[in-house]
Amino acid sequence: MKKIIDFQKKHGLVADGIIGINTLFKIKEVFKIKTNEELAHFMGQCHHESGGFSVDTENLNYSADGLMKVFPKYFPTKILAMSYQRNPVKIANKVYSNRMGNDSEASGNGYLYRGRGAIQLTGKSNYKAFADYIGNKEIITKPELVATDYFFESALYFFNKNNIFSLCKVVDTDHITKVTKKINGGINGLLDRQELTRKYYNILE
Repeated sequence: MKKIIDFQKKHGLVADGIIGINTLFKIKEVFKIKTNEELAHFMGQCHHESGGFSVDTENLNYSADGLMKVFPKYFPTKILAMSYQRNPVKIANKVYSNRMGNDSEASGNGYLYRGRGAIQLTGKSNYKAFADYIGNKEIITKPELVATDYFFESALYFFNKNNIFSLCKVVDTDHITKVTKKINGGINGLLDRQELTRKYYNILE
């Protein structure tokens, strides 16, 4: 809950890491989230994606078997995967090269613009777009700011950019599933996302 404690300290709340009604309403106020339903969806998804508001930067420390499972397109053979295993810099530069605005594997863009924030902003073009959105060009040269200073803001940007709040009018299985697909591209972790979204909504009711 480190990021929650950071938020609480910044906004004059009791910095205990507990996400109660006061913290939720402060998040709603600060980020101008319109309804309790939207807030519940936002918090439930961010909670899941960030490992309980504790992970702010993508972990790419994969074994060879992990690479073949998670990135089969880029690591079709065990021999290739073994030459990259447990090397997050090399892994990021390979799997994120020549897409999302990144240059070649040798450019280092993949690791520099790896996933950060509550919903893992990834890729140079997305960092540029977020920098414009938030009004801070320094993000392009210091992308770590997304993790340290704009953890929630980057997730809010993702929700707004992808019109996800339009799917957050009701807190039920159908809508949580639709939001999950927008964020994840599938339904990974759906049961946990459902439980968390409903938990936050119950606090707000």
